Amino acid sequence: MPKAGIIYNDAKPVASRSAEELKQKLADSGWEVYVATGSGGLLGYSSPEKPMCHTPIDSLAPPGFDDEMTFAVVLGGDGTVLSAFRQVACHDIPLLTVNTGHMGFLTEAYLQQLPELIEQVLTGDYKIESRTMLTVQVFRDETLVWEALCLNEMVIHREPLTSMCHFEIEVGHHAPVDIAADGVILSTPTGSTAYSLSAGGPVITPEVPVLQLVPICPHSLASRALVFSDREPVTIFSANTHPLMMVVDGNAGCYVLPEDRMRVTRSEHMAHFIRIQPPEFFRVLREKLGWGLPHIAKPTSVELP
Repeated sequence: MPKAGIIYNDAKPVASRSAEELKQKLADSGWEVYVATGSGGLLGYSSPEKPMCHTPIDSLAPPGFDDEMTFAVVLGGDGTVLSAFRQVACHDIPLLTVNTGHMGFLTEAYLQQLPELIEQVLTGDYKIESRTMLTVQVFRDETLVWEALCLNEMVIHREPLTSMCHFEIEVGHHAPVDIAADGVILSTPTGSTAYSLSAGGPVITPEVPVLQLVPICPHSLASRALVFSDREPVTIFSANTHPLMMVVDGNAGCYVLPEDRMRVTRSEHMAHFIRIQPPEFFRVLREKLGWGLPHIAKPTSVELP
């Protein structure tokens, strides 16, 4: 019997209700169905009393989600999608992402389209788009104390108050650079339309094999976004006397002490999106972010005097 999964945002009644309906439909179609909430991929925020909430990357998959699962459906917004990929990436399970939230930049379709999309998926009428993920690690005295998978971005900053921080950053074999800023963002092409875009970074199409480093409010006219090969590992040292906070994909984080070392590399795991239609990144940019929309009326014809 083929296996399918459902990951949903249990904080939204419409997602919970849709998950039950979809489970029944898949079961009636002869599928073995496993259901989980997206909360399993939320790694938890640290606190001064508990600076590390460490869950190993390979232990996040919900029961039943394994290498034999054909696909899974995500019912939620972008946060649920980010969480779900952390849960399934180790097993290379492709996800059909269905928006029950607001913007849904990472989702393939809206909830009202789900019945017809499921019919296509069950017949295998879809394509897979694979996107880069990052492995983010924190080392203390050469001991791994925290790690997470990242689809959008890793951010390191000070809290609770914003103020100038100093970072020493090594990209691959290149000489280290010093950056003074409120924080730094290291993002994938997928994350280039998220926090790094708001911080002034460029938009990068998903298939380009690069990463980008974006300083947040840098204290130098020379500190600007840097784009480089995603095969280059990145090491970040905190040149500060106070702890900093590191946040991954906006929903997981840990405190970073001055003597800690952060290492970010391209993960061996990929995020596999189920695409019903061929992916059209510029269309999504236009629909979700308004990119490329005309701001003035264009004449349909020109009358010569």
